[in-house]
Amino acid sequence: MYRALARWCYQHRWTVVGLWVVGLIAINAVAGAVGEAYSSEFTAPQSESTRGFEVLETHFPDMGGGLGGSIVFATPDGVHDAEVAAAMEAMFAEAATIEGVTIVSPYSPFGAQQIAPDGEVAYAQVNLEEGDQLAALTPDLDGLTVEVGGWIFAEVAPPETELIGLAFAVVVLILAFGSVMAMGLPIAVAVAGVAVGGVGVVTLLTHTTTIPEIAPLIGIMIGLGVGIDYALFIVTRYRELTRAGADPQRAIEGAMDTAGRAVVFAGITVMTSLLGLLLIGLEFIGGMGIAASVTVAATLLASITLLPSLLAIAHARLEITRWRGLIAAGFAAIGLLGLGLGIGLLGAIGGIGAVVTLLAGLALTPLRREVPTRRARPLRDTLAYRWSRAIQARPWTFLVVGAGLLGVLTVPVFGLQFGFSDEGNLSEELSARRAYDLIAEGFGPGHNGPFVVAIEADGAQDLPAVQAIADTVAADEGVAQVSPPFPSDPADPTAAEAFLIQVVPTTSPQDAETEATVLRIRDDIASVAEGTGVEAWVTGAVPTNIDFGDYLEGRMLLFFGAVLGVSFLLLMMVFRSLLVPLKAVVMNLLSIAAAYGVVVALFQWGWLGGLTGIAPGPIEPFVPMMLFAIVFGLSMDYEVFLLSRIKEEYDRTGDPARSVADGLAATARVISAAAAIMVVVFGSFLLEDDRIVKLFGTGLGVAVLLDATLVRMLLVPATMELLGSRNWWLPRWLDRILPTLNVEGAALEELHAGSELDLTDDDWVRV
Repeated sequence: MYRALARWCYQHRWTVVGLWVVGLIAINAVAGAVGEAYSSEFTAPQSESTRGFEVLETHFPDMGGGLGGSIVFATPDGVHDAEVAAAMEAMFAEAATIEGVTIVSPYSPFGAQQIAPDGEVAYAQVNLEEGDQLAALTPDLDGLTVEVGGWIFAEVAPPETELIGLAFAVVVLILAFGSVMAMGLPIAVAVAGVAVGGVGVVTLLTHTTTIPEIAPLIGIMIGLGVGIDYALFIVTRYRELTRAGADPQRAIEGAMDTAGRAVVFAGITVMTSLLGLLLIGLEFIGGMGIAASVTVAATLLASITLLPSLLAIAHARLEITRWRGLIAAGFAAIGLLGLGLGIGLLGAIGGIGAVVTLLAGLALTPLRREVPTRRARPLRDTLAYRWSRAIQARPWTFLVVGAGLLGVLTVPVFGLQFGFSDEGNLSEELSARRAYDLIAEGFGPGHNGPFVVAIEADGAQDLPAVQAIADTVAADEGVAQVSPPFPSDPADPTAAEAFLIQVVPTTSPQDAETEATVLRIRDDIASVAEGTGVEAWVTGAVPTNIDFGDYLEGRMLLFFGAVLGVSFLLLMMVFRSLLVPLKAVVMNLLSIAAAYGVVVALFQWGWLGGLTGIAPGPIEPFVPMMLFAIVFGLSMDYEVFLLSRIKEEYDRTGDPARSVADGLAATARVISAAAAIMVVVFGSFLLEDDRIVKLFGTGLGVAVLLDATLVRMLLVPATMELLGSRNWWLPRWLDRILPTLNVEGAALEELHAGSELDLTDDDWVRV
C-alpha cells in the first residue's frame, strides 16, 4: 500500500500539489467566512459549584451569567472626594449603556463593601457577555488611577513565536542536509499540514464541538514539531537510497515503505494518545485533544502525500546547494526571527534580503558556484556509532547515570500543587495585573478570590437556618468578611426562594489555605443545614477550580492507564516483543516525570523567574494530562523511528549488539536534528504572554530534549545491550494471537532486488 501510494504521488506529482494548494485555500476561505466559535468555559460536572451557579442563574441572573471583571480605582484624596466620585460615576453610567454590561458601583447601597477601609481604593463589579471598551472610558483626573481587572480584559495579542521555531528549523536543516532544497521540503510540509488542519479544519470544528481558545496555539505548536519531524525522517531515507544508486521513483517508494510506515505508526500513536483525553469526560479537555489530533492528522497526511510529490519535483536539486540559496535561506531565517520577536525592521531586512539574493542569483546564473553537499560517511565511521559502542561497553554504568539524572529531575514532582493561575501571574505591564495588586493592597489578598454561598429556602420558616449558615461562615478562621444574606426578592425577604452570601477569604485565590477554607466551610454548612430543609452550595471561581481539579485527579489514573495500555499493545504488535514495549513505556514515563519536575521548579517554585518572567503559582490540573498525552505520543515517535531501524538491522544481520549500534548510528543525526527543531519550536512559546502556553512550551521542550538525549542516546543502547537477543522475545502463543503491524517495510535487499545496488554492511552509507 505504501509503495503504491508513493508511486501514484510520484506519477501525479503536480496533481497532488495542486490539490493541496486548492484544499488549503478552500478550507481556510470557508473557515474565514463562517468565523470561529471557540469556548473558554469549563465546569466540573455534578459538582457543588455547578449546582451553586445554577441557583444563581435561576434566582440572581445578573450575578450568575456573563464574565466577571472589575473597575479598580485609587486616589490619595479618597474615593469619596466629590470630583473623583463624579468622574467615576460618569464612567460607570457610560459603561452601563454598553449592551450586555451590568455594573455594581461602590457608591451604590449594594456596593458599600467595595470601598477599602482607608477609603483610598475602591472597585466596581462588572458583569458582561463579551469584551468591551471599558478601558477607553477611563477618566483623566490628576491623582486618580483606574485599572480594569479580570481575565476578560487580560487578553494580549501574542507574538508570532512559531516563526522563531521556523527560523531555527531553517538553520538546523541546512546544517543537517547541506541543501537548501532538502531544508525547504520539511518546512513546507509542516506549514501546509498546520495551515489545513491546525487552522482551517479546527476553526470549522469549533461550530460542531467545544474547542477551547488555547487549543489552536497548542495544535500549531505540536503540528510544526511533528510535521518537520515526519518529513525529515522520510527525506533522510530518500537521500540514503538515492546516494546508494536508486532512481528517484524507487527511492521514493523505498523511503515510504520504510520511513513512511514508521511515520504513519508514530502519527497514529500520537493521535491515539491525544484522543485519550476524551476519556476524561470534559468537553474543555476533550476539545484540546481533538484539535491537536486533527492537526497531527493533517501533517501526517501531508507527509505521505504532499512530500513524495515534492520529492518527485525537486529530486534533481536535493543534493545541490548554490551560494545564493544559502544566503537567501540565511536572510529568510533572519526575517522569520524578526517577525517572531516582533522586530519589524529585522523582518523587513530578512525578507528583502532573501528576495534580492534570489534575484541577483538568477541574474548572475552563469557566474554561480555550487557548494557540494557533505560526503556521506560509512556507517561505522560515524561518531554516533562509536558513541553507541562506548555505551554498550559499560551498560550498567550508563544505565545508572541516565536513570539517576532523570530521577533527580523528577524530585520536584512530589511537591506538585494543583490550582489555577490568575491575574496575579500576569505581567505587571497589563492593567488586569495592576488592578489585582491594587485590590490586594487595599482590601487584602482574599478580595481577589471571593466566593458565594447560594442557598435555596422555602419561606419565612427557613430564615433562621439561612442566618445560622451566615454566622457559621463568618466564624471560620479563614474568612475575612461575610455579607448579610441577600434575598432573591428584596421587597419581601420572607417570600424569597433563594439567598446568597458573599464570602471573602483571608488568603489569595492560589493559596493552599484558601482551598482548605472552602472545604471546611462546605463541611460546616452541611452540618448546620442538616434537617432544616435548606440547601446551600459554595460556588464561585475558587470553588469551581477546586471541584474541577478534584474531578480531573479522579480521572487521571484511568487516562494514564488507557494510554499506556494501548501504546504497549501497539508496540508489542509492531516489534513482536514483550521487553521492548515495556522498556519503551518505562523510559517514556521517566522522561515525562522529569519534565514534570522541571515544570514544577520553574512555574510553581519560581526558579529562574527573573530570566523567564514567570511568576510562581500552582499548576493547572489539566496540564499534566495534556502534557502526558502530547509528550508520550512524541516520545513514541523517536522510539518507533529508532527501534524500527534497530529491528530492521537485527532482522538483516541477526546480531543484537551490532544492530543496536547500527540503528543508533543510522538515526542519530536525524533524531538530533528533529529534536533540536522541536525543542526550539516549543521553547519559543516562552515568549508568549499566556502563562499556560509558556507552561506547555516548557514542558514539551524539556521532555523532547530529555527524550532525545538521556533516553535515546544513553538508556536505550545500555538496556538493549544488557537484554541482548531477549529484546525480541515473545511467547509463541502470544505471537500467534497478536495481529501483525509492520513498520520496517521490506528489507533493503528486497526493495532493490534485481538492481545493481550493492548494499553490503561495509559500504552502506547513512547521512
